[in-house]
Parts: sequence; structure tokens; C-alpha cells
Amino acid sequence: MSRLTAWMDGKLYPGVSSNWDDELLRRRILDRLRPDMHVLDLGAGSGRVRQMNFRGLASKITGVDPDARILRNPFLDEAVTSSGSEIPFPDATFDMVVSDNVLEHLDNPARVFKEVFRVLKPDGWFIARLTPTSFHKFVNRLRGRPSADTYPTLYRANTKSDIERFARSAGFDVESIAFAEGRPEYLRFSVPTYLMGTLYERMVNSMAFFAGFRIVLLMELRKPG
Repeated sequence: MSRLTAWMDGKLYPGVSSNWDDELLRRRILDRLRPDMHVLDLGAGSGRVRQMNFRGLASKITGVDPDARILRNPFLDEAVTSSGSEIPFPDATFDMVVSDNVLEHLDNPARVFKEVFRVLKPDGWFIARLTPTSFHKFVNRLRGRPSADTYPTLYRANTKSDIERFARSAGFDVESIAFAEGRPEYLRFSVPTYLMGTLYERMVNSMAFFAGFRIVLLMELRKPG
């Protein structure tokens, strides 16, 4: 990070840490987490996001991901290579399922929501955050990064109405769907893009009318008891 970026951080977003969006998800999870819970991290990956480390805060943390790098994830007590469409655990295994930036990449979200519902215990929580793909593609074009380097987003579960439809079809109660916008992390690589991102953040946070244009969606679903 350049000195100029650090100076702009201090002036425009004092006190804001990196991965503020992951911090938002972490706080939501911690609000619901209990030490006796068995938690499934859906799409856990290799463990690059420290905010998704809940090891020691629950009785067991299990991760599922089709990428074999999950086997090296230090945040998990148990790692399994599998997809969310076929979660290899019996019914009512988990007290909570969490997911960070995974739902927008699903090929068959209806199937995944039903699988999550199946493996959750009654009164279990499904808590996740996601980001629309159009934003990722836009930023990568600005940075000159090939689109192929970003996991494809299929636009099948990346809006409030999508989430509500898949959740209710699977049997979930929709407890909360919220939008958030903060420091433009992906646009801090140059002064013009940083300022552009800041103007956008100020605009979408200025009125509730613009909530749907905020870049982070946080959902909390619950399986009825």
C-alpha cells in the first residue's frame, strides 16, 4: 500500500480496517454462535480470510469445498472435498452453516439451499454474505485483470428476491437480508478509482432508496424448529 493510499484511508475512512465486509459477516456469525455448536463452512477454500476462523469458538468447524486446497485450511477441524449440491453429511448434522462470497457462484442455488436446509438441525442458522459479479468484472477491467481469473458469477442467487425465493422454497424462514457499503477496497489501487469508489459509497449510503445498489448483501436464514 502506497503512502498516498494510506493518507487517503486516514482522511476518508479513519478507523476502517481491511476486509471490513468480512468483519460484518463475522460479527453476524458471532452474534448467533455458541460454544456447543457444530458449524459448516460452505465453500471454505484454503483459509485465506482470517475473519472466517471460528476454530475454538464452537465445538467443531467442518468445511466443504470442491477445491482440494480446503484440505490445507487451518481454520477447520474437519475438511471435505465436495460441492454444496451434495453435502456428504446426514440430515440435521449442523447447528449453523456459514458462507462467504460463495452463493453468487452457484450453478444450482435451489439445490444448494435445499441441501443446507437438510443438513441443518431445527432452529439452525444459515448465514452468508455475497457480492454481485458485475462489480468484480468491472473492477478487474479497470485493473487489467483477465475475467477468467475471477470465479464466474452466474447471477442465480445474488439479489434479495433471489435469496427470498430460494430460501422459502427450501423451507427457511428469512430472518434478515441487509445491504452494506463501505471503503472501496477493490478501487484503492489509484487515486482516480479510489475517489470514484468513495463518491459511489457516499451516494448509496445517503438514502435508503439506494440500499439495493450497495455492494455487500448479508443474509440470515433459519430452519424452523
